[in-house]
Amino acid sequence: MSISADYHLHSSFSGDSDAPMESMIQKGMELGLARMCFTEHMDFEFPISDISPAGIFEVNLDSYLYDLLTYREKYRDRIRILFGLELGLQAHLAPLQAACAASKPFDFIIGSSHLCAGKDPYQPYFWEGRSEEEALREYFSSIIENLETFTDFDIYGHLDYVVRYAPQQDKDYCYEKYADLFEHILDLLLENGIGLEINTGGLGYGLREANPCAAILRRYREKGGEIITVGSDAHKPQDLCRFFGRAEEILKDCGFRYYTVFENRTPYFEKL
Repeated sequence: MSISADYHLHSSFSGDSDAPMESMIQKGMELGLARMCFTEHMDFEFPISDISPAGIFEVNLDSYLYDLLTYREKYRDRIRILFGLELGLQAHLAPLQAACAASKPFDFIIGSSHLCAGKDPYQPYFWEGRSEEEALREYFSSIIENLETFTDFDIYGHLDYVVRYAPQQDKDYCYEKYADLFEHILDLLLENGIGLEINTGGLGYGLREANPCAAILRRYREKGGEIITVGSDAHKPQDLCRFFGRAEEILKDCGFRYYTVFENRTPYFEKL
């Protein structure tokens, strides 16, 4: 496997992980990674529920950066540790998102849609009272709204993340059914120099494909897109680099010959 960088990682600085950062780094070194980019969660105004108390997805950036720099120095001769963020996007929060993106010297920022109209697709209420297609169309339309209001991030994370939690997951899901929305999304990404990631985390949820599906990746490449990062979305050490061999096969099949790493918000290309 030629991929030696995992650019979507969470540690105990994210509210949905208990993994100490150092344990993640040690596993990355064991796997032979050259680079690891932590991308802790920052989701403003995440709805409060029994499973998501207030502020659960708002990382303490000062503490996070302090520990990351400590481990970067400790392991500097063995692996490169990068400072990233997974910024949850909502169109009405664009000013707050802009301030956050400019607040620290990030190496890399993922923009992700974990919410749609303030609702969490993980929760059953998101899907109730309408068809699965109607819910998916609302979610993909919200990505267009996000891109029309805020673009200070580097790649759009797990673009079709929502299918992880759909009642039928991706059983009846396909690019063609939502092509009108995806074409608009991909055009906005390309116009603003924003790339995509291939996120292998969805495969761990039993999906047929990674996020996004291969048809989206192929269409992005056909349109001239080249910026593509690879992330496991690991929240515990044993999930680092999961399905990366499959990710490499998918990328090559979609026409990519390089994958992307970032440092100081600048993309660099590594051969597949």
